[in-house]
Amino acid sequence: MLLEEEGADVVALADAEDGAEAAIRLLPDAVICDIDLPAMDGFYLIQRLRDHEIRGNLPPSVAIALTGHDGEEARYAMVNRTLARRCGQKDKQALIGKTAEDVFPRRFGRIYTAQDKAIIAEGNQLIDQLELHLYAGREPGWCMTCKQPLHDATGKVIGLAGISRDLQAAEGTHPAYSRLAAVVQHIQENFVQPLNMRQLASMANMSIAQLERYFHKVFHLTPRQVLLKTRLDAATALLVTNDKVTDVAALCGYTDHSAFTRQFKATVGVTPTEYRSILHSSAAAEKV
Repeated sequence: MLLEEEGADVVALADAEDGAEAAIRLLPDAVICDIDLPAMDGFYLIQRLRDHEIRGNLPPSVAIALTGHDGEEARYAMVNRTLARRCGQKDKQALIGKTAEDVFPRRFGRIYTAQDKAIIAEGNQLIDQLELHLYAGREPGWCMTCKQPLHDATGKVIGLAGISRDLQAAEGTHPAYSRLAAVVQHIQENFVQPLNMRQLASMANMSIAQLERYFHKVFHLTPRQVLLKTRLDAATALLVTNDKVTDVAALCGYTDHSAFTRQFKATVGVTPTEYRSILHSSAAAEKV
């Protein structure tokens, strides 16, 4: 199974009733189910779990969307409340039938829609893509995005399922946490320097393979993703100022301005200049 191959702990159950009880008891990171289920349909199952989260004051941990294939468009067929709130909507139904370009800030939405169309057209997966999203109120937020094409009985791609999971807090109870935390602090304090995996592994008294494995377990990121996140966190803060983009690149550890621009756009979806323009236009709109 794909999720198990990616290192996830998977609990499979035969029917929706058992699945609902297990999800309430185990509080998993994600629940995946079919729409057509015996006893209760998938929509009812998800609603039941969301009601439990609300009663227990438990925040949803993932944003889930099913995108259908409508001619040349990729339109939402099913979403959860988290995604609706991220798009500034109170009702999930406000997103149904729309594309990402319709509901996200225009420059970001255009990138997400193109990404959806490419997955539907080519049938490729998107696994653990580190992305920086600009949420309501111009607040940036990091997430890990996975997208999986959906096929009909003949094998034709008819849509996709996507999950964007907010980066979770580190598992501070893990036995290796203190050693790994020292490595993270070193990366954050020296992010302008290239990553030296041998040095980092030596600091944690681990092999490189162990370091990468424990990093993913405890921080849900690889060491290289931690470095990238740290650099781009610094970049987004500096782009609020009037510093030149070339100066921002240098201050964030990039000796090549074009490499900084490519990495920024691959992760955020827009160039540094476009990101700054979005921030300034949003700030101007709030003053009106």
